[in-house]
Amino acid sequence: MRTRVESKTDAAAIRQAAVTFGKSVFVPLEDGGIPITHKVAIKPNLTCRGQWHSAYTIERSMGIVTDANFVEGVIQALKDLGLPGNQFYLREVNCPTDFQDGGYWDMVARTGADLRDLNAPLDELSPQDVHWMEVPDGVWFRRIPFLWPVNAPETFLLNIAKFKAHSMGLTLCAKNLQGAIARHYQEHCATYDVSMNISPDDIRPEARSVIMENYNRHVAQQIPRWDRPGRYGGLWQETWATRCLDNNAATPAGLHIIEGVYGRDGHFMDGPSPEGLATDYMTNIIIFGKNPFHVDIVGHWLGGHEPGNFGLFHMALERGMASVLDPHAIPVYKWKPDGSAVRVPLTNFERTPLKTNYLPRDYDGQSEPEWHLVDEPYNYQTTSVRSTGSDRPEAFVVHQNYPNPFNASTSIQFVIPRGGRVRLDIWNALGEVVAVLQDGYCVEGAHMAVWSGGGQASGVYFYRLRFEGSTLTGSMLMLR
Repeated sequence: MRTRVESKTDAAAIRQAAVTFGKSVFVPLEDGGIPITHKVAIKPNLTCRGQWHSAYTIERSMGIVTDANFVEGVIQALKDLGLPGNQFYLREVNCPTDFQDGGYWDMVARTGADLRDLNAPLDELSPQDVHWMEVPDGVWFRRIPFLWPVNAPETFLLNIAKFKAHSMGLTLCAKNLQGAIARHYQEHCATYDVSMNISPDDIRPEARSVIMENYNRHVAQQIPRWDRPGRYGGLWQETWATRCLDNNAATPAGLHIIEGVYGRDGHFMDGPSPEGLATDYMTNIIIFGKNPFHVDIVGHWLGGHEPGNFGLFHMALERGMASVLDPHAIPVYKWKPDGSAVRVPLTNFERTPLKTNYLPRDYDGQSEPEWHLVDEPYNYQTTSVRSTGSDRPEAFVVHQNYPNPFNASTSIQFVIPRGGRVRLDIWNALGEVVAVLQDGYCVEGAHMAVWSGGGQASGVYFYRLRFEGSTLTGSMLMLR
């Protein structure tokens, strides 16, 4: 979803963009869905802002964290559905001393959401502040202590990452979740030879040997850049990514969101500008979906990188946590403020190069600069797992609108087997066209249109879909 914010300091515009996003994504359902009695755990990227840096200012550090105004707008959209402020819990283990500079204390005071300093080591936290989860098929972790209510029953988790570069590439949804874990257990970035200072009972005894075995295998498979030697080389990335995947295996978020109203290059305060600092850019994009790795693959591509060159995604594919590596094989939709979605090629979206210091090729006679794009071509045909997004639809279908009957608005989903011109219009009982929801070229796949009634009276209406000389119709009932 595109946003239209002109400045990263325009708090009102960022809040409104998030409200618009939230109201189009989170809608009441008559059947199923998440009850509004559920707790909503929110994991923004609230990592340390970089106060240790001599050039630190609040404005210079803004792009390091998820914008508090965006989170506030999402909360407001959900409150408009009937959720009270005390059902929202913002959780982050890192750097609570930076919450003030990020505007988070003021934001929770306005919304009524719960945010607390939970940076104490595990044995100093109240048992009520921790929710333990076993890690299915974990490589490093046996179990993980999450900051309650993350992963607790009757809790919906919103993972709201930031569109920014980092030593791990772009640190988006999959990595953001590590900050929802109790102190020391969240230190996934500790190198292979460094202890995380956590109970050995919570680490699998064979973890290090398995990581080393996997690392050697991945080097032999020629995962790009994995052969970089040294303390912060490929083995470090293998170790971090293993912990990251264990965490994601235990953490089924309801929705993964990348807040990209503005994006950031570099690594915390440091970056590729002439002054040696990171830079924020008005990227005006919100990327969201159900699978964190698919969302992150699209995010890396939009940040100017080629996702096949990042080992994390190869490992996610290997462990069955992603079904695709090629960003162009992931169905991408242009999401509109009314909640309708039009499938478009990924190339329809503008890319913003966000340089990183991820595994620079400065070894074996190579001289890649510290700040670079990981954008060398990658042959996706070499991956053994096929994308589910590559399955071509074989039918021309229009589904029954939902909800039906409806009051405020209803959605109509349709599927076309190949790209072509589509017209979807609404007729009243007199045979008059009262709305045209789509009239133009659509790419193959599923699409969704929304009709709000347009001031029409209660009664029966008909929707008609035309594609390549064929017509499908359906009826619906509007009750004002």
